[in-house]
Amino acid sequence: MFAEGVTWQAMMKETMFSKVDNIKPNFVVPSQKKDLKIRDINENFIIWLGHSSYYLQMDGKSFLIDPILSGHASPFWFTIKNFKGSNPYSADDFPEIDYLIITHNHWDHLDYKTLIQLHPKIKTIITGLVTGAHLEHWKFNQNLINELDWNEKLTLENGFEITAVPARHFSGRLFKRNQILWTSFVLKTPSKTIFINGDSGRDYHYKEIGDKFGPFDLAIMECGQYNYKWPLVHHFPEEVVQSIIDLKAVWFIPGHWGKFALAKHPWDESINRVIRESEKFKTSILTPIIGDIVNLDEKFIQHKWWN
Repeated sequence: MFAEGVTWQAMMKETMFSKVDNIKPNFVVPSQKKDLKIRDINENFIIWLGHSSYYLQMDGKSFLIDPILSGHASPFWFTIKNFKGSNPYSADDFPEIDYLIITHNHWDHLDYKTLIQLHPKIKTIITGLVTGAHLEHWKFNQNLINELDWNEKLTLENGFEITAVPARHFSGRLFKRNQILWTSFVLKTPSKTIFINGDSGRDYHYKEIGDKFGPFDLAIMECGQYNYKWPLVHHFPEEVVQSIIDLKAVWFIPGHWGKFALAKHPWDESINRVIRESEKFKTSILTPIIGDIVNLDEKFIQHKWWN
């Protein structure tokens, strides 16, 4: 996980005592809130919920990805709080969820409070190996849970299928590490192919995924919370664009920023860097306001709302 020569002690010292200017926004993050319960289920759109959480409607089905709606990305409510304004939705705001997708068990992707509140609305859960143990412990019916190994495909219904694919990351909560599988996903619907990154560092697997499953209509990527001390498990912003090229993605949304401060860099540094790199290589990037609807059947507009 760490760069050569970096120790846990050094990591903790930096986390606890080093200071970075502008690590949090000094204003209320702009966001929108739509009435999702009145939307036509046949309307194709995606909503970025901040960080790595997304709500997706595609070809008549609904998907919720790594939802964190509790206001914090840690086991303790008073730590790693979301930026003001960045958490406009609650569990009550969502309709029934056909498919809940969980990429791994880190606190900023698998949130107990959120899932307990969503529980009655969730029809099917798709995740990596062993993650279901958390969900079963939280009283989810094991018959709802589908655990996939890397390169394992699950056929859903009416032309939908999802495949777990490799990611370069790790898993763990508190002191238990790497006991469950972390994964990315390839989602194929009747009309589109979508890449769901979860968390991953840069490696050759993106080209392999692009060659096998691409081109992708949309890639949901992570671009923030990086550090030279852990260079392998998260992208640096410029690496995101190279991964997009390898994936053969037509459009991409950069996430893993805009809601929580998990690394020692300015809160908007990652999005500015990835946009510069995207312009350099002429890749097509989406930067929606948190909570806004991005219609996937229309032309997209880039919003630099953080400025």
